Amino acid sequence: MAFGEFGLQTLERGRISAQQIEAGRVAVTHHLHREGRVYIRIFPDKPVSKKPLEVRMGKGKGEPDHYVAVVKPGTVLFEIGGVEQDMAVSALARVAHKLPVKTRLVQRRHTM
Repeated sequence: MAFGEFGLQTLERGRISAQQIEAGRVAVTHHLHREGRVYIRIFPDKPVSKKPLEVRMGKGKGEPDHYVAVVKPGTVLFEIGGVEQDMAVSALARVAHKLPVKTRLVQRRHTM
């Protein structure tokens, strides 16, 4: 946890597409009614190529089709700060339903 007080952490390896990240961002901002801050800690920087349909074998590699973010276990995906705990938990649960990897909720430890 670097920015917010509550976060969504991955429990397995996977690839998260840019569309899935955007769907999670829209879901959390809609649920929070634009209160607090939302931090997205991953960026889709790996291109995934795809050849067109009905193209024969050979003739090189296909063009980039979409971009993904490669995540490992323990990576924090989203962080939320400035809202109550029950609001943050319900918002991050909505995000978790839109992602293809298993996740868990983490909370910042305050040390004094």
